[in-house]
Amino acid sequence: MTAYKAPLDDLRFTLFDVLEAEKTLTSLSGGEAHSRDLFDAVLEEAGRFSEQLLAPTNWPADTEGCHFDKAAHTVTTPKGFKEAFKQFADGGWTGLTNPEAYGGQALPAVLGTATTEIFQSGNLAWSLYPLLSEGSTHAMEMHGEEWQRQLYMKPIVEGRWTGTMCLTEPQAGSDLGMIKTRAEPAGKSGEHDLYKISGTKIFISAGEHDLTENIVHLVLARLPDAPAGSRGISMFIVPKVKVNADGSLGERNTVTAGSIEHKMGIHACSTCVMNFDNAEGFLIGKPHKGLAAMFTMMNAARLSVGVQGLALAERALQNSLNYARERLQSRALSGAKFPDKVADNLLVQPDVRRMLLTQRAFVEGSRALLLYTALQTDIEARATDEAARKKAGELVAFLIPIAKGVVTELAQECTKEALQVYGGHGFIAENGMEQFVRDARIITLYEGTTGIQAADLLGRKILQLQGVGLKHFLEEISTFCHAQKGNEALRSLIGPLATFTKQWGELTMKLAQNIQANPEELGAAANDYLYYSGYVAIAYLLAKGVAAAEAGTQSEAFKQAKRDTASFYFARLLPRCLMHQAAIEAGIATVPEIA
Repeated sequence: MTAYKAPLDDLRFTLFDVLEAEKTLTSLSGGEAHSRDLFDAVLEEAGRFSEQLLAPTNWPADTEGCHFDKAAHTVTTPKGFKEAFKQFADGGWTGLTNPEAYGGQALPAVLGTATTEIFQSGNLAWSLYPLLSEGSTHAMEMHGEEWQRQLYMKPIVEGRWTGTMCLTEPQAGSDLGMIKTRAEPAGKSGEHDLYKISGTKIFISAGEHDLTENIVHLVLARLPDAPAGSRGISMFIVPKVKVNADGSLGERNTVTAGSIEHKMGIHACSTCVMNFDNAEGFLIGKPHKGLAAMFTMMNAARLSVGVQGLALAERALQNSLNYARERLQSRALSGAKFPDKVADNLLVQPDVRRMLLTQRAFVEGSRALLLYTALQTDIEARATDEAARKKAGELVAFLIPIAKGVVTELAQECTKEALQVYGGHGFIAENGMEQFVRDARIITLYEGTTGIQAADLLGRKILQLQGVGLKHFLEEISTFCHAQKGNEALRSLIGPLATFTKQWGELTMKLAQNIQANPEELGAAANDYLYYSGYVAIAYLLAKGVAAAEAGTQSEAFKQAKRDTASFYFARLLPRCLMHQAAIEAGIATVPEIA
């Protein structure tokens, strides 16, 4: 069993000192009440909920898993899940960031990101049930009609129902242009056009469960007149139980779970094969424009998946650090540090400290990157100045593939290092480390693999959009470096940060030229370019954290920890950029064809 304590001090520091979120949010439309006091209260309560209700269920629920009744096509979730979800809904957490018009609290997305981290650290598998609802409600808010928002979105916000995203099919993973699910016009249901949906979807998280009385599936399908490829995709609302015009539940719809997947990790989340057999549904958005609605869900989900990586890494770090403090094993190379004990603890070993500092640097850097990105979504949505909204939107588009792709990959390294600190004990299930390693594997695949994030970053955000988001970010880093060049506490950081920032821009320009000459260079370079971008982005935010700590009122121990973490990162982790640069410059010639 592993312990968990919500990292409220670092969350507050990142939000209020590093990112100055209170100043930003209170200046936005409708943000007058979004004060630090409100945030503190929400974070405290989220921490209590996660520590007391979710964290204790993490290992037992993974051991128990979900129970599938093949005859009834039903899923029973592990012990404690249903009760936790009820308390979660009763506490208003299901509508934290949704509009007040539909029962939400309209709090900022950046606060939702912070609380999501806390819940996911408590129990990642459990948190997936309400998490998928966020994307579906956002899609209905942005693309649905008012009657759809009232009838289907509002009960999800209230926590009475949940939502899913039904995209993938056996023959169509990332290439959604290959989907075969059909949608046939079927007359009217009251005043609204009705469709019959038929097809099979796979890998549907929370597709069937016993937590709520209804599940609203958002399903990609093709109309009879749909053009081929991704331009012929439409999106439909397909409820598990049909909904009457007055909002009451009717008869069961013909959508069922055919099975649940037997997975490497997240055993307590039901990942379903969903069968639609002339199931009744309603078009959301315009015909053949389902991709726009899908990407509304996808971008929100990608940021949330990045948070999953952070959440697992945070809990793994907490437990491996506690273990290293308590485990007595051998002596320090320079002589006994605890001569009154049978052995020194693991912290006297430099390599153990290396593993722990690697975790800490990636956790704190990832947290800052994710919260920074979430704050930009608030600016994009609520700023009164159109130019500010546009710039924030361009930053979000640029940062999403980094925040998802790099953070989830770093979580693999963090959970692996945490297990390594435990040694052989980490391989034993009861100690909890191996679950974090298993659970972390899926997050590099969710909502597009790392390779897809890399291709999106380089192919779309850099080349198609001419790197506008990158230009904003490079300018921000350069401004920071100029402002801090006289800060003695940052003297060892500013020089390397300025150098790598300059090289980032130059590398991007050179790579764009190479791709223009040979498009295959994009695929050969994208993954390394993604990592390079992530390492520099995290370097900037860690340096920004040191500057904020030096100017703040935190304890000297807190400030020293920030200095130590940043110094370690700049000396031992940021130089990985040189490796990725070398790989990029090696080019497509070093990736030969395989017969």
